Amino acid sequence: MIIETIAFYLFAFITIASAVMVISSKNPVHSVLFLILAFFNSAGLFILMGAEFLAMILIVVYVGAVAVLFLFVVMMLDVNFAELRAGFLQYLPIGGLIGLILLIELIFILSAWVLAPEAETVARAPVPGGDISNTDALGRLIYTDYAYLFQAAGLILLVAMIGAIVLTLRERVGVRKQKIADQIARKREEAVAVRKVGTGEGI
Repeated sequence: MIIETIAFYLFAFITIASAVMVISSKNPVHSVLFLILAFFNSAGLFILMGAEFLAMILIVVYVGAVAVLFLFVVMMLDVNFAELRAGFLQYLPIGGLIGLILLIELIFILSAWVLAPEAETVARAPVPGGDISNTDALGRLIYTDYAYLFQAAGLILLVAMIGAIVLTLRERVGVRKQKIADQIARKREEAVAVRKVGTGEGI
């Protein structure tokens, strides 16, 4: 029990410290590396809670795909972050107001939150059916009790992905694009020019 407590506080401290470094680091590459460290320690907390599947998903999906993608994008695009931070002060009052509203909402939520008396007993109770794994139990819970909410979350992520693509799409001057409709509507006279060239002559 002492080892689990020490591991919990160690993982929790490193996670919080890494999260603070993500938003306070001046170098964006360092921010992504601290984000990966936060993901690993969060996975350790999930393992301590007995949620091995969530820990594996956190490492495989977020560390293996999302965080590495962030790192490659930041390193390859060579974004001028100093220029992006130039207009930071003009948005500071609006950002502070939004942060204050969110803080008040969190205070209201936490002040009204009460731990159910049977929560500790339920948490310590064994999973129904001793032969059911953690992944199997999670899948049964998601796809039976929360199937519609799970599908709604998928639709929200799909809309967010399409919105991100639309917002980042920019028309560039001088870039040639394929226009399939114009190619199909093109006639032979517009595409082919027949020239009669005599012997020893050029075009």
